[in-house]
Amino acid sequence: MTSKPSLVRRSFSAAVLLVIALAGSSCSKDIRPTEVLPALTPANTDASAGSWKMIVLTGPTQVPVPVPAPTGDPSYQSELATIKSAQANLTDAQKTAITYWSSGGVLRWNEIMRELVARSDLPPSPNPDGSYPVPNPANPFANPQYPFSNPPYAARAYSNVAVAQFEALKAAWYYKFLYNRQSPFKVDSSVKSLMPATGLPSYPSEDAVEATVNAALLTLLFPTSVDEINAKAAEQQQAALLSGRASPSDIAAGVALGNSVAAIIAARAANDGMKAAGGTPAIWQSLVDTTKARGEVAWISQDGPPRPPMLPLFGQVKPWMMTTADIVNERAAPPPSTSSAQMKTETAEVKSTVNNLSRDQLATVYKWADGVSTPTPPGHWDSIAAPYVSAVSYSEVRAARVYALINMALHDAGVACWDTKYFYFNPRPSQLDPEIKTQTGLPNFPSYVSGHSDFSAAAADVLSYLFPDGATYFNAQAQEAAMSRLYGGIHYRSDITVGLAQGKRVGDYTVRFAKTDGAN
Repeated sequence: MTSKPSLVRRSFSAAVLLVIALAGSSCSKDIRPTEVLPALTPANTDASAGSWKMIVLTGPTQVPVPVPAPTGDPSYQSELATIKSAQANLTDAQKTAITYWSSGGVLRWNEIMRELVARSDLPPSPNPDGSYPVPNPANPFANPQYPFSNPPYAARAYSNVAVAQFEALKAAWYYKFLYNRQSPFKVDSSVKSLMPATGLPSYPSEDAVEATVNAALLTLLFPTSVDEINAKAAEQQQAALLSGRASPSDIAAGVALGNSVAAIIAARAANDGMKAAGGTPAIWQSLVDTTKARGEVAWISQDGPPRPPMLPLFGQVKPWMMTTADIVNERAAPPPSTSSAQMKTETAEVKSTVNNLSRDQLATVYKWADGVSTPTPPGHWDSIAAPYVSAVSYSEVRAARVYALINMALHDAGVACWDTKYFYFNPRPSQLDPEIKTQTGLPNFPSYVSGHSDFSAAAADVLSYLFPDGATYFNAQAQEAAMSRLYGGIHYRSDITVGLAQGKRVGDYTVRFAKTDGAN
């Protein structure tokens, strides 16, 4: 068996070789979101973040980080010489990359992930026989390519990446302030500082932690984009080195930490129930039979040819801030019976609304469509959060907290919503009245409750807690997102009102956690 010290040395040597190689080249920039973000100068270092409450890890020491060499050690002095040599030969591409990553890795990686989700948010086309192929993670380049990042898949993906990043950065902060090794530009004044100073110790490198944990999980979630993802991760590490913020050994420690935390989160995800969420033909038929046995009209796919229902067992996927019992307890009360006067009234309201849309209402439909080639509703809410995170100049660990909290709530809202949807298996308005002409894509799953309403209320609840000055705006956006589905002809009013209430209750679980996590 290889001893631990030799493994550390091997990891360090590999990182040094990688960073030196990168210093003379430019990485692929196929993933290049175009948002203009200001350079990040954190208003607070959040030095105590290593003691904030963990979500999955038992504590920061679950992932050990070895003591760094002293800055006077010959090996470290050699690292400084490497940085100075690289800085003397910067290319325009490297300068551009330094500027790009100066705005903070947390915001940039969320932006990158939203692009990856949007690329793969396209349902598979039918086979000639009318059946539908299923994306296969074991063969991701086959038809259809893996994944189909529908809203539940996306919500789960965003949350796993966000939680992993937050856990890893909390651990990194613990070791940063334990060892307190300063950035190269502070150790040696002849090393230039090409990024805004953060006031943070440099070991382990937060840039390397972010790059590694994001790349490790994103390549599992979006395997057909592995080369681009790894190129962005390498680019961020290179930028940290060339800017004088981190040395090769700072980066090596961050890489090791990021990989360890990513493995822990990946192990959790592998056993969270997602593999079974698609169900089986027997399960799909049982949903129809159970609904008819209650005397109700069962939902049917209105795609041509009909598709299997989307992830009917996603309501059994493991939540973050809730238990399985909580999901059941928060299940919405039954919708109006499909034979009731209320259902007839609500169906007529949908038809009348669609037939008399104002220009503003139609614009709202398009704004919140969040369908094919979009980041989906969870990603839409991540994009709403971004300018608020940027404006307050949060440290990277506090910015990661925002995305972890909002995406845990979004995931849990998706689980609760899907549990309710498939428990009642309620038909869409255009199924009960085929004369209703939908103004947006018709989702291939039951109507009650509205996913947009559930997702949006949960996100607005968490964001209102984090940024109380924006609460009025967040809640207005949630109402607008919810009503867009009535304007689009794909949801009844009861889907919307009950979905908003359920989403708020789900969001409260995350808010309660946030109030006691030690970050306030």
